[in-house]
Amino acid sequence: MRRILDLIAQHAAADPQRTALLDESIRLDYGELQREMARTAAWLDGRRIAVLMDNGCAWAVVDLAIAARGAVAVPVPPFFSAAQIHHLLADAVPDLIVSDRVDAITALTGLAPIGQLEVGGRLLHLFAPRVSLAPVLPPHTCKVTYTSGTTGQPKGVCLSGSAIAATTAALAEAVQADPADRSLSLLPLSTLLENIGGVYVPLCSGSSAALPSLASCGFSGSSAVQPAPLLAAFHRYAPSATILVPQLLKLLVECLAAGANLPGTLRFVAVGGAPCAKPLIQRAWGLGLPVHEGYGLSEAASVVSLNRPHRERPGSVGTPLPGLRVSLAADGEIVVSGRLFEGYLGSDMPVPVEWPTGDLGRFDEDGYLYITGRKKTAYATAFGRNVAPEWVESELTATSALLQAAVFGEARARNVAVLVPHPAAGAAQIEAAIAAANARLPDYAQVGAWLLADAPFTSANGLARPSGALDRQAIALRYATALEELHASENAHVDP
Repeated sequence: MRRILDLIAQHAAADPQRTALLDESIRLDYGELQREMARTAAWLDGRRIAVLMDNGCAWAVVDLAIAARGAVAVPVPPFFSAAQIHHLLADAVPDLIVSDRVDAITALTGLAPIGQLEVGGRLLHLFAPRVSLAPVLPPHTCKVTYTSGTTGQPKGVCLSGSAIAATTAALAEAVQADPADRSLSLLPLSTLLENIGGVYVPLCSGSSAALPSLASCGFSGSSAVQPAPLLAAFHRYAPSATILVPQLLKLLVECLAAGANLPGTLRFVAVGGAPCAKPLIQRAWGLGLPVHEGYGLSEAASVVSLNRPHRERPGSVGTPLPGLRVSLAADGEIVVSGRLFEGYLGSDMPVPVEWPTGDLGRFDEDGYLYITGRKKTAYATAFGRNVAPEWVESELTATSALLQAAVFGEARARNVAVLVPHPAAGAAQIEAAIAAANARLPDYAQVGAWLLADAPFTSANGLARPSGALDRQAIALRYATALEELHASENAHVDP
């Protein structure tokens, strides 16, 4: 992190009036950012500091001030449930909590704030938990990022400042970051990808980062978004770069296809977090969205591979970043070595030399990496063919008629899907979308039958995790009767 802080200081000295950060209510130039970081750092009296805040200039200032103090930052994802946040705080045992949500912290902890601090135009509250014996941190830890995972409670991934700085430098080089850029953050800054790509990369490059509150961009809860304010945010901030998850990319593609427009400033749109079907990438490019798919994980300090400008290969997640080695195990599992995390908080595991990711993939002849599914979710059909459901689901949702899909077929003669259609899609459009997806899939992976979900898959109804990943077990349980009817019959469709 020292390298990141040094670069910010250099920009503040060379061009103090250049815009560094902005949101819907404030703008900070590099000189003001440097002073605000120093002032805030003086107030943050703690060794392990948890941060629960909405996106904004204040979030970035607090995060950088913690690094400047040499303390350990513990970002708290706002999309975590109350139970997950309670677990995180009990697991990390911070000696200071900084938040713009006084009622939420008080409800979770029973604590009253010990002070207030205005940072970046926002009033923040400081809480001092009654610290019990805290788990020992690996010696080089500067940040503990929590992953929601697919099972169990969130785990704290301990990262060193050198690993974060190396990823920042490699990513800035890969995207050809330029001082004239302006990034727009549309994912929570507490996620490691947005923290690095939306804050550290632009600030190290001497460019500006737009960090509006998520609500001002149309987001509510962990996954709901309104198109109109999202599009308005693009026009207000006129970014050259942004980071999307596939569902957000799909939303923008449908908006553009319906006649909406985006500013002509965009030159690099990164997409990651889940598999993204090649047809969706191609549709995006056809509509003028310069989309570059990537792949990463917290245990490898975020981004592992990325499609570079003018070196795109739709369907792939690009080539590995410098400083990382990516290989495949005998069963196709992706293994990463190079700059890795220091271990999980509270675990006595040694610092890993290489990390099996749990993801399945393949390389083409030019070294481009393709993600084919998750090792734990892949299943074998009754004919002994291995199917990664994420692959099939991404092909289904690449069409405009389908918003979400969950595919099942373990030990069955055919694959079946639970589908969430676009509200305007009729039966003919849904059937055409399935046929189009099947045409791109080998016969053993094609969807032979389907049913319509009675509600979208969200964390609110327990059918998705806070990260947006499907809860396959919950979906299978909810639609068990209808799924069994499909498997037992020759029908192509049943009502749930």
